[in-house]
Amino acid sequence: MSAIVLACPCGEVYDLKPEYAGRLLECPVCHRHLRAGGLRRPTPDLDSVFDRDVFLLRQRVLTIRSKYEVWAEDGRPILYVERPTYPIRTLLAYALGVVAASIVFYWTVSEPSSPAPLSGLLALLGLLLAPVAFFVVSASARPKRHVTVYRDESRREVLLRILQDQRLAVAFRTYTLTTAAGTALARLRRDYVRGLFRKRWTVETETGQGVASAVEDSLVLSLLRRVLGPLFGLLRTNFVLLAADGAALGEFNRKLTLLDRYVLDLREDVERRLDRRVAVALGILLDTGERR
Repeated sequence: MSAIVLACPCGEVYDLKPEYAGRLLECPVCHRHLRAGGLRRPTPDLDSVFDRDVFLLRQRVLTIRSKYEVWAEDGRPILYVERPTYPIRTLLAYALGVVAASIVFYWTVSEPSSPAPLSGLLALLGLLLAPVAFFVVSASARPKRHVTVYRDESRREVLLRILQDQRLAVAFRTYTLTTAAGTALARLRRDYVRGLFRKRWTVETETGQGVASAVEDSLVLSLLRRVLGPLFGLLRTNFVLLAADGAALGEFNRKLTLLDRYVLDLREDVERRLDRRVAVALGILLDTGERR
């Protein structure tokens, strides 16, 4: 009996032998290239809610906190996620930033005895330094926004925590993924410099060794998004997931709906090279960390 069934969008269905698992094949009817699925290998030590290849993420709207529901492929809820926003503390941080910027600007332009050319230079310096002071002070005063992954909406059982490592980030920002017991699983890194033209996230070990990455699906689309924005959802930001050696692991795609809905599809990762707990955490950050 055949172990793999491959269905093509043209309507053809093929029964394949197990040795074809994970291979890229061509449909002889429509000539589409399709990747055969594999026999899903259960991971004994992994919680059953993570032992799958497709996760559906939906962000709740009209809530103060960032809240997500994670569903199985059949639409059954399997996880509940929260990321607090701390609106009052954030407003206070911005207020401190405004005070700091005002002090810097006032200090540079309030010297009455300065010659006219020097006064002009000081005023220009104040205009340059005031925004820097606002950014540094407000970012340093804002609370860290850790993410908590619960088994369900009751929030009685914590499964994962995504800890924001820095308040102030310039070149990059990192998050540490841990179990409920505090065991570190991975470090998730957003690189602002390398992601200037094409957004990029990297999954690293505690020693900084790269394990996988999530990159915007197209450089051309990425540049268009920088110029035109999301364009009413038509230029949705999708990511491809790659192993450290460049092998495809899956995709993280936003669906064209009124609400934010995402599909984390890891069926290309037949060998389960990417820990599914890490993949779910990465998917959450690809939305909330990118403020999409």
